[in-house]
Amino acid sequence: MKKALSAAFIAAGLLITPAANANTLISTSPTAGQSLEAAPSAVTITTELPIMDAGNEVVVTDPSGIRVDDGTLTIAGSEAIVGLKNFVRSGIYTVTYTLLAENDVPLTGTFTFNFAQPTVVATVAPTPSKSAAPSGNNAGTTIFVLGLLLAALVVTVALARYARKLYSEK
Repeated sequence: MKKALSAAFIAAGLLITPAANANTLISTSPTAGQSLEAAPSAVTITTELPIMDAGNEVVVTDPSGIRVDDGTLTIAGSEAIVGLKNFVRSGIYTVTYTLLAENDVPLTGTFTFNFAQPTVVATVAPTPSKSAAPSGNNAGTTIFVLGLLLAALVVTVALARYARKLYSEK
């Protein structure tokens, strides 16, 4: 009887021990139920036990069920980090995960977060102001430039006549 009772306690201890060391979820980023105005670049899941390098899966889907994670899953100790594509829809995003720790059952679960895209404020194209453009009549500038051209013509003719006179005397 004592042997049977001892065997039963040992068997119960073996069954309880893995459950006592079962991997549990510590935190997520973004946190479950969080509402964001800026789209995250990654989702991070932190567990109690270190996660194995292979066999893990983290999938992020948008409100219409389209996958928005970029497929890059990085394991760093007890953290699983998956990169995200740019978000194009507001709404509830779902994260589904299966994470494996050594000598443990897979840790599976789901959590959601809300992405509320900020409203876009229409930008108005700048209009030139009257102070930026020259004001008034440009007739004075035009007359001044024409006067300079006329003076340059007179000087050119005078120099040409002087040069002709110099060469004809020789």
